[in-house]
Amino acid sequence: MRALNPPITDWRQRRVWIIGASSGIGAATASLLLQQGARVALSARSQHRLELVAAGHAHSLVLPLDITDGAAVQQAHATLMAQWQGIDLVLIVAGVYTEMRADDFNLAAAEQLLDLNLNGVLRCLDVVLPTLLQQQHGALGIVASVAGYRGLPKALIYGASKAALINLSETLFLDLRPHGIGVHLITPGFVATPLTANNDFPMPALITPEQAAADIVHGLRRGDFLIHFPRRFTNVLRLMRMLPYRLYFALVHKATGL
Repeated sequence: MRALNPPITDWRQRRVWIIGASSGIGAATASLLLQQGARVALSARSQHRLELVAAGHAHSLVLPLDITDGAAVQQAHATLMAQWQGIDLVLIVAGVYTEMRADDFNLAAAEQLLDLNLNGVLRCLDVVLPTLLQQQHGALGIVASVAGYRGLPKALIYGASKAALINLSETLFLDLRPHGIGVHLITPGFVATPLTANNDFPMPALITPEQAAADIVHGLRRGDFLIHFPRRFTNVLRLMRMLPYRLYFALVHKATGL
């Protein structure tokens, strides 16, 4: 079967910008790609954590930024282009989880989450899309979540932000494929990261960031549009997207007690 995206099979000297690389999935993916010979620019808010990930790797570049700050994103992109003159892959991993239900709705917290999880991605697209379109090659990966597949308890705004990213990625694929630009939608299940550390509920099929990174690189190698993991969990949720609401709501209530 023909791959939906150009497969990435050789990482030597590939220019990769990972936004959200200071911990968790982003840091593990950065480390793995550096080990495989890629040139990796690491961005996140914490310069100290980025430097820890980059330590010992001659082909790493630390570019601290806050994706809620459009000027900072533009400056980081300008610095990167001055050094590399192009980008082969942009991975937007940055995001935050804030537990929220309807009976504790907080507008300020909701807007803050959306500004990072959704508007932050748009700020990144604002600077990288012109570069990719001018090159007429390269790839873009956006990390959403299985929480964006359908509504889930405790994810009132988080799930909505990730659902938006899923729709956004699907449309980006349709728009960018004619230009030879790959688009990868990454929808993790539960990964042991700082975002999930405070969850007070069972997390089925929990995996490590290193396992997540290996799955991402495997999906990029195959040219997959949808990269999801761990499949023993994410495939169940993908199937649940097709259920009628009456059955879906009943199953979610039975599984969560909420």
